[in-house]
Amino acid sequence: MSFKEIYDVPKNHQLTINLPQTFPSKKKVMVTVEEMSLSKKEKMKLMKHAAVDPLYVQDMKEVNSDFDSINNEGL
Repeated sequence: MSFKEIYDVPKNHQLTINLPQTFPSKKKVMVTVEEMSLSKKEKMKLMKHAAVDPLYVQDMKEVNSDFDSINNEGL
């Protein structure tokens, strides 16, 4: 069984996780904590920065050139 929940990080940085009653009680669980993705405003700011980042621009040029021959084949 899988269970996923999003929590706000409290000031004391401690979380208490309440599992659903249907969750098996005689099993082991693995808890993974991941930082949530950024807000839409923060994502847009990073995307604007990436558009002028030299390494990102070079990577995109390479990917586009890799697919140029496929794009020109037609269906």
